[in-house]
Amino acid sequence: MRRRVAVVTGSRADYGLLYWILKDLQASADVELQLCVTGAHLVPQFGHTVDAIRADGMAIAAEVPSFVSGDTPEAVTHSIARGVSGFGDALSRLKPDVLLLMADRYEIFAAAAAAVALRVPIAHLSGGESTEGLFDDQLRHAITKMAHLHFASMELYGERIVRMGELPQHVFAVGEPGLDHCQRTPLLDLEATSVAVGLDLARPTAVVTFHPVTLEPEHTARYVNELLRALAGVPELQLVLSYPGADPGSQIISEAFETLVAGRPGAVLHKSLGTLRYLSLLRHARLMVGNSSSGLVEAPSFELPVLNIGSRQRGRVRAANVLDVDCRADAIRAGVRRLLEPEFREALRGLRNPYGDGRTSERVVRILTTCDLADLRYKPFYDGPGKGGAADLERKPTGS
Repeated sequence: MRRRVAVVTGSRADYGLLYWILKDLQASADVELQLCVTGAHLVPQFGHTVDAIRADGMAIAAEVPSFVSGDTPEAVTHSIARGVSGFGDALSRLKPDVLLLMADRYEIFAAAAAAVALRVPIAHLSGGESTEGLFDDQLRHAITKMAHLHFASMELYGERIVRMGELPQHVFAVGEPGLDHCQRTPLLDLEATSVAVGLDLARPTAVVTFHPVTLEPEHTARYVNELLRALAGVPELQLVLSYPGADPGSQIISEAFETLVAGRPGAVLHKSLGTLRYLSLLRHARLMVGNSSSGLVEAPSFELPVLNIGSRQRGRVRAANVLDVDCRADAIRAGVRRLLEPEFREALRGLRNPYGDGRTSERVVRILTTCDLADLRYKPFYDGPGKGGAADLERKPTGS
């Protein structure tokens, strides 16, 4: 009997990261894939990216509306409540054998809460990481404690999960799934990418990705204004901007970006670039500026210099391509100038990405299709070797 594996995607970001896992699950003779689409995917103002999922040939088992309009923390609480209710209905109907969730978004937390109540085993990707500037950080760790199988992006994060009391034999260091694109997705060449984004990328171009720091909502307007002041000081640089994710404060950033693009030649703004255009852009751009996790996770694979601004990604492992600065116009402008120096890029040649080798999907699918689901029913707290009766975490590198 085929194993029913439900997977939740709530945004353009996590869908891109999950893409090859979804494709491999879809192709497996041992799996009935149940793809559940929720969150920003179903909202026109964020690009209604459910259409792109269908265009990729993905069959959707359930659409679970969860987004409640409003640029406030209160709207997030209503979205969580709506999501828990919606996933309660969807999972009751689908009856999956296991539910695969990724990372830390509040719509993912809602799916996890519903699964716990329905006694559906949870497999969780990207646990053990830290993003200190976001309330999502707490949601990530909460999902870890609700989950039964853990797919960490590196050994360090797997060890953190074990220290949270999770059984070592259920924790696997598999790498970051988004890096599978670097091995398996044919990216666009320079000319095709230029056409796709609307700028001649033969000229120096920065990718600008900036999101709210959700633990500091009172500073969102000031932070984006500091960024815009800094970018005004490097007028020779072309800019490819994308709208922020669906977090409180995103409207402030979106409106600021729209104002910038309206008054600056050589700047374009996209609601959603999609995985192919976005990764092709990272391949051909001169640098990235902002506070997106992609600067730390995907950008090292392209030896792309990244200026990481502020506290949003504080706590994550970073490679030598990342330069951290405070969210002040003078610091950002100086950082951009530093990354534009040929010596900085030259020093990144041969850079190893600490988040994996691009073979995450095969590891995840193999474990999901062979693990003993009955063994996941109970979750004893692991106190350490000799205390809980469980084996030590295998100390293998992420690429093993």
